[in-house]
Amino acid sequence: QVQLVESGGGLVQPGGSLKLSCAASGDSLDRYEVGWSRRIPGKERELIATLTTFHFEHYAQVAKGRATISRDNAKNMVFLQMNNLGPEDSAIYYCHARIVGTSVSYWGQGTQVTVSS
Repeated sequence: QVQLVESGGGLVQPGGSLKLSCAASGDSLDRYEVGWSRRIPGKERELIATLTTFHFEHYAQVAKGRATISRDNAKNMVFLQMNNLGPEDSAIYYCHARIVGTSVSYWGQGTQVTVSS
């Protein structure tokens, strides 16, 4: 099974940007659909973006126009670039991967993003 470790979170000023990274080990991401979700305190976890093995990108409405998901299969990594961040984007961001054709998913531990001046 694949293990996922996120990094790149931290404190960001409103209007700023960040790039989250997700490093995978234990298996190759070649056969996984990957994605990012987040959990805002007091709310349910919400999907941000997904990226298929064929590089088809899907974005939730909250992320459209200001987020980019990407993957580097050679490095076994997934990335999320988000721009124009606001306090409402403060959350724990999780990387996840699903084996294509199955419901088997794996999740990282998450990385905290705080948007504040």
